[in-house]
Amino acid sequence: MNYNDLGVEFKYLIVSEKDKKFGLSVNTVGFQSIQPNSPYPITDHPSGYFFNTQKGRILHEYQFVYITKGKGTLRFDSGEEIPISKGILFVIFPGQWHTYQPLTESGWNEYYIGFEGSVFDSIVEKSFISRENQILEVGINEELVNLFTCAIEVAESDKICSQQYLSGIVLHILGLALSVSQNKIFEVGDVVQKIEQAKIIMNENVYKNIDPEELANKLSISYSWFRKVFKDYTGYAPAKYFQELKLRKAKHLLVSTSHSVKVISYMLDYNSTEHFFSLFKKITGFTPLEYRSYGRGSQAEIEEPEADI
Repeated sequence: MNYNDLGVEFKYLIVSEKDKKFGLSVNTVGFQSIQPNSPYPITDHPSGYFFNTQKGRILHEYQFVYITKGKGTLRFDSGEEIPISKGILFVIFPGQWHTYQPLTESGWNEYYIGFEGSVFDSIVEKSFISRENQILEVGINEELVNLFTCAIEVAESDKICSQQYLSGIVLHILGLALSVSQNKIFEVGDVVQKIEQAKIIMNENVYKNIDPEELANKLSISYSWFRKVFKDYTGYAPAKYFQELKLRKAKHLLVSTSHSVKVISYMLDYNSTEHFFSLFKKITGFTPLEYRSYGRGSQAEIEEPEADI
């Protein structure tokens, strides 16, 4: 089974004049899973974003690009080819010529968000981020993945003030990336990286079913060691953690979409609608329809269930 092969998810946003006055606005956000020996970049992006990897491109916005799987190369106007691997987040500046691509034999998973505004211009002017430190080694970090994923969900919902919400996510990504890279949290050891990698794989494959033993094998570690360390690190056994991720996604789909319970159970690859219904009620105390009604009616977030560890 191939994990982390969700394909492509992206959104280009319309930014109003009022949004621009906020000082930070997001133009695009997305995710691409490029499989080995696949063409890159994909051809579905607007002309202002699509680029020939040999000729490169120049954008009129900032971009964060985070690689969570695979390897590739990056070049700026200096011409030097920089190797890029999983755990690297790099920043592209407005007016800066650049090109990047995954290695043919490895492909890669890429999260990105493009934005502009005087707020970020000021951050750059004060040298919190610059061309001298635009490649940040953040390691495999689930919180960063969650921020990019949240940005995609907010962009897709396109609700009132979504631009302001997205602006906050951009600043959160920057703050977290700077903190992690400058404190070198990613260097705490291979153990943490293996667990973080497992968590990200689970996040990126929440619409599938994952066998923890197969996942441990993919990470080249024994299942008994993986299960013990994962539970010590997260408070959950791997299977329980993945179940919680699926339930979190189910809650989001129930409140934010009009999909039927049957469709949602199918999307999340449950054995049957009855199994999904029974499990949801057992853990949350609500039936799926009760949760949908409560979530939409009060706009209040129902508390997550306690971890059963």
